[in-house]
Amino acid sequence: WLAGDLAGISLMTLQIASLPALLGVLLAAYLAPRLTILALGDRVASGLGVAVARTRVLGVIAIALLCGAAVSIAGPVGFIGLVVPHAIRRWAGQDVRTGLLLALPTGALLLLLADILARWLLAPQELATGVMTALVGAPLFIAVAVRYFK
Repeated sequence: WLAGDLAGISLMTLQIASLPALLGVLLAAYLAPRLTILALGDRVASGLGVAVARTRVLGVIAIALLCGAAVSIAGPVGFIGLVVPHAIRRWAGQDVRTGLLLALPTGALLLLLADILARWLLAPQELATGVMTALVGAPLFIAVAVRYFK
């Protein structure tokens, strides 16, 4: 919980992590149509001309770049990556391209709001951002999981 925080981030840290993040976003945007088709199943995707194994490997590389860049900046801030995509999928549908375009600013906005609330709630002390995202994200994630497994 307490590991992820936005306090003390320097411009140099953002500059170093921006290249892997940019590469990850570009790769994810490139793969988005294939991932949408892959969600239909391996056989259907293969029949539609998607190289299933190659798409999965490139998807894992995109995930590693994006997660590595995010964790190198803020540490392991939980529940942003679990709650936001599920909320966006319910709102925007199953298309990965639309979900990606909406999840990026929504995740950033949720993290920013959690950081502002963490700084304001116990002022002048500061609560870790990871605690705030867990307090908001855990109940939401449990609600999503309960609905999914019904």
